[in-house]
Amino acid sequence: MALFRTLSAPEPLPPITGDGVVLRAPQMSDYAAWAGLRESSRKFLTPWEPTWPADDLTRPAFRQRLRRYAEDVRTDQAYPFFLFRSEDGALVGGLALANIRRGVAQAGSLGYWVGAPYIRRGYMTAAVRALIPVAFDLLRLHRLEAACIPTNLASVRLLEKTGFRREGYARSYLCINGIWQDHLLYAKLQSDPRD
Repeated sequence: MALFRTLSAPEPLPPITGDGVVLRAPQMSDYAAWAGLRESSRKFLTPWEPTWPADDLTRPAFRQRLRRYAEDVRTDQAYPFFLFRSEDGALVGGLALANIRRGVAQAGSLGYWVGAPYIRRGYMTAAVRALIPVAFDLLRLHRLEAACIPTNLASVRLLEKTGFRREGYARSYLCINGIWQDHLLYAKLQSDPRD
């Protein structure tokens, strides 16, 4: 059922520009920068992410990841992006609009990560702000959801700074770093004020 579906044949979205950042669909040519940033940021990212498979940073695993991304876009289930710094094209992190639900929900979940060298520089705030109008205006979502571990204060600040409102608390919501973790639940509606 394609009730409220926005695109007849979804394809990767064009690059999205924000304040000092560019978001675009991941490509095979991004592998070296992605693997390098993820490896150098492993210690920083581990507490906030699902456990990485042993082969996660290999070229074949990245190729498989891109195939999964392409299928998710084709089926209008998710839209992944890599985040680049505008000034020099450095890969900074990644975002995804995932778990897209059409029909009466018109909702999706926002996920994101930033490499350790780029924390606290405003890149992810700029990226989320640039992605919000795409989610609501181009993809025609009604609701964006996000969740974060309560001790991830940087993520709490990011969501609140970009207009997400805290809606609840989910016990043992996601398995992060091998442990079922409680999460704060946030959402932003299409009708909410935009900055």
